[in-house]
Amino acid sequence: MGAMVPRGNGQVIRLPRGASLADFADKIDANQGALVQVVFTQLGEMVTATQSCTDETLQLLGVTLGYEVQIVSPEDEDKELLESFDLSFGGAYGDEVELRPRPPVVTVMGHVDHGKTKLLDAIRQTDVVSGEAGGITQHIGAYQVRAKVDGEERKITFIDTPGHEAFTAMRARGAQVTDIVVLVVAADDGVKPQTIEALNHAQAADVPIVVAVNKIDKEGADPQKVRGQLTEYGLVAEEYGGDAMFVDVSARNRTNIDGLLEAVILTADAALDMRAPTDVEAQGVAIEGRLDRGRGPVATVLVQRGTLRVGDSIVAGEAFGRVRAMLDEHGDPVTEAGPARPVQVLGFTSVPDAGDNFLVVPEDRVARQIAERRQARERNAELALSRGRPTLETILERMKEGEKTQLNLILKGDVSGSVETVEDSLLKIDIGDEVSLRIIGRGVGAITENDVNLASASDAVILGFNVRAEGKARELAERERVDVRYYSVIYQAIEDIENALKGMLKPVYEEIQLGTAEVREVFRVPRIGNVAGCLVRSGLIRRNARARLVRDGVVVADNLTVESLKRFKDDATEVREGYECGVGLGSFNDIKVDDVIETFEQREVPRS
Repeated sequence: MGAMVPRGNGQVIRLPRGASLADFADKIDANQGALVQVVFTQLGEMVTATQSCTDETLQLLGVTLGYEVQIVSPEDEDKELLESFDLSFGGAYGDEVELRPRPPVVTVMGHVDHGKTKLLDAIRQTDVVSGEAGGITQHIGAYQVRAKVDGEERKITFIDTPGHEAFTAMRARGAQVTDIVVLVVAADDGVKPQTIEALNHAQAADVPIVVAVNKIDKEGADPQKVRGQLTEYGLVAEEYGGDAMFVDVSARNRTNIDGLLEAVILTADAALDMRAPTDVEAQGVAIEGRLDRGRGPVATVLVQRGTLRVGDSIVAGEAFGRVRAMLDEHGDPVTEAGPARPVQVLGFTSVPDAGDNFLVVPEDRVARQIAERRQARERNAELALSRGRPTLETILERMKEGEKTQLNLILKGDVSGSVETVEDSLLKIDIGDEVSLRIIGRGVGAITENDVNLASASDAVILGFNVRAEGKARELAERERVDVRYYSVIYQAIEDIENALKGMLKPVYEEIQLGTAEVREVFRVPRIGNVAGCLVRSGLIRRNARARLVRDGVVVADNLTVESLKRFKDDATEVREGYECGVGLGSFNDIKVDDVIETFEQREVPRS
């Protein structure tokens, strides 16, 4: 280590996630090769100078050399990156910026089949449901509608998402898009598991909630029961002395839709400051991105501050471009979009991800540079994360003797009952003190990008019970090398995990002898080597079995393999006692007449 690596006296070094030893060396003005040597000799890791390192490796190296290593989060790095270009995102508005009223942004959430899309359909007076498969929202979009409140026309922006997972995925990436949540509950069905989940997500985001009690026209509808049920979860109706507005509606008959829109506006006016600057560079969030066959990458963006205009240079996440055209929800072209206005943007060079922040920059060159830096940062972080991601199979390999091992699991199921059953059964598995099982996440619904990110961050395995990973979640799981297991039978899932936990125990093997063969003659075969002409004395000789050669009672060679086995000129899989055969031991040629070939296999002793 010597003089080649300068020692730090608690000096702080800031490194991005996925940094290499070369980056570390630059920070402390050291030789890259010397750091590679330190990591190998002191930490026991083989890492090249340019390879992305995990956070743990970088911090351990810092401790070894006397430095305090701070890993810069992607958010902070992005902030620093934008500041280096003299750009800022969000933040407090200055005194000189004029704030103007803007429409509230509303997300509709609730249990499956409680009428979310029918309600949006009624609000927009358009037929979206007919284009959907199985009543599940296929398209994420955003729409602006007009409502009359106290004789004044007001606008409301609705974000149409396929459920609370997308809402949370956006929140997880720091995109606080929604001002108000409309929670749809069917009056005939009451509060369901996904209703509670949606409510939890909305309350965690600290967003005001308006409850739409739908299907009041159906037989057996009991709107008062819904109010009572939601009181248990801290959502108290105004008529019961609470502050949540409950509105009884029928999406099918379009009953009291105006009342719901009025409740949204009143809640927004009472609880929120619905103002934003318009005369600044546009910033906001990409709600959806897709690749259109005719038009290329198309992104639905929601402007949060400023005004977006055709011709602006724009960057969203790792995508950048110039706004070639903007379309509203009806497909009509628009030239500019102000705060809380959703528009489809054409002109990106690649498809932005949902939840990516976008901003307008002075010129194309800056947009490209920011996007390229972000891509490089994302690639480095991915490379660092992809090292050592465990699967059920590799957990065994990662075990060290005497080390207590933990298997982290994330459970997702089609109904909450299944998830609870699987969880209870898994936690009852008794393997002893050497290994432990920890369930770090559970939920109802499809496996989402959120679940994959959680599994990726905590080295967990995802179990899907009667659910599947969605398109982007599946791609993310493959990219992050997260192990996702699918089951439809509870017992199968329990058995698999039990076996995995047993596999994490140090395995015990025993040797089982298969058979012995006496060498009667040795044949020299060109390009192959020596082949033994044998008579099988006991048991059987099997191709690809492990073997040893015994001469005069002494083992001459161990760890051999029966690489070829023939009966006369034909290949054989196995030859039994009393038959003759030709045995080839691969590259091992020291075979003599009267030698004995013993074949055996290692069998794992089952752990009881």
